[in-house]
Amino acid sequence: MHIIFMSRRHGAARALTLTPRLGLLLGTLLLGGTLAAGAVLGSWIRPEGLTLVPESALDQTTGIQPEELTEARAAAQRQLDALGVHLAELQARMTRLDALGERLAELANIAEDEFDFSLPVGQGGPDEQLEGESFNDGEVLGSLDALMARLDNREQQLETFEQAFAERRLEEAQLIAGRPLLGGYQSSPFGPRRDPFHGGGRMHKGVDFAARPGTEIVAVAAGVVTWSGRKSGYGWAVEIGHADGYTTLYGHNQRNLVKVGDLVQRGQIIALVGSTGRSTGPHLHFEVKKNGLPIDPASYIARTPSSD
Repeated sequence: MHIIFMSRRHGAARALTLTPRLGLLLGTLLLGGTLAAGAVLGSWIRPEGLTLVPESALDQTTGIQPEELTEARAAAQRQLDALGVHLAELQARMTRLDALGERLAELANIAEDEFDFSLPVGQGGPDEQLEGESFNDGEVLGSLDALMARLDNREQQLETFEQAFAERRLEEAQLIAGRPLLGGYQSSPFGPRRDPFHGGGRMHKGVDFAARPGTEIVAVAAGVVTWSGRKSGYGWAVEIGHADGYTTLYGHNQRNLVKVGDLVQRGQIIALVGSTGRSTGPHLHFEVKKNGLPIDPASYIARTPSSD
């Protein structure tokens, strides 16, 4: 074996001749040194993360036990189930609030296009991120609980308003107001007058409305029918009892359309104009009484009825 050495300074070359035995010895020493250096270097720079460990020791290395993972999954599922229950209850509450809101809008005579509960509520604004951490699961459930508490409070308030509106409308419906027939004209006022049959002075306890036969007669207030049949001097007549001791009477009818005990509403058709009883021609005799005493109906006729 020949080994040639080159000199950088002078460019000279020298040759060294080795016997086969010396060459084998030198190669063995070089190979052994290389392997030893590699082993030392590898043990010095090897990352801890690449250390192979048995699978059974993995949980000890990470610090997480299989039982903990199972419990964490179960806890997350319980949170999702609780959130689903909250959302379902909120949806039911909102449906009930929508129905209640529509009822209140109807009672209050609010325009349909002003409160349309089928449309989403108008909202908007610039997108600006709030500083702070995001909600965690406990905060989300707490916020939902607080929202449901507010919904409970609002439901109670709206139900109170609905009851108040309904009571007010009931009271207004029981107030006597408006004309008792659809058409015709007033032909005789309340008070003393000359009797149309013999000319003598008589007290007229109501007002007369001349109209074509068959003209519809309507109730001027909500109440209960206390009389429906023939009545002396009135022919076919209907009498209705109202709140606070008031009654109204509709006489000389061609035909009655309600019977005793019927509940009637303001504006409901109760009879047809006729000329039965002590009458000179087709007309309606209309009376208003308070605790059995006749009252001039003029002020009640002139009163504008509330829309029901």
